[in-house]
Amino acid sequence: MELRSLVDLAAGECGRVQRIAAGANATKRLYEMGFNTGAQVRVMKNDFGPLIVALEGNKIALGRGLAEKMLVKKLERL
Repeated sequence: MELRSLVDLAAGECGRVQRIAAGANATKRLYEMGFNTGAQVRVMKNDFGPLIVALEGNKIALGRGLAEKMLVKKLERL
């Protein structure tokens, strides 16, 4: 299973959160936003600035620093 950072996914690609490689505060913040282990996300925008991702029907803007700490398994589609 090849894990990659969320920022490595292009717009339109999907992934399943496998692990969050961050400190306790950042991990807690991401979990509270819904980025739990096993959550499925679709990248809506990944060109410059924050990433826009769809999570459970909601669009969420994530700073690149936080998105880099999320390790995902790329999925074919949601």
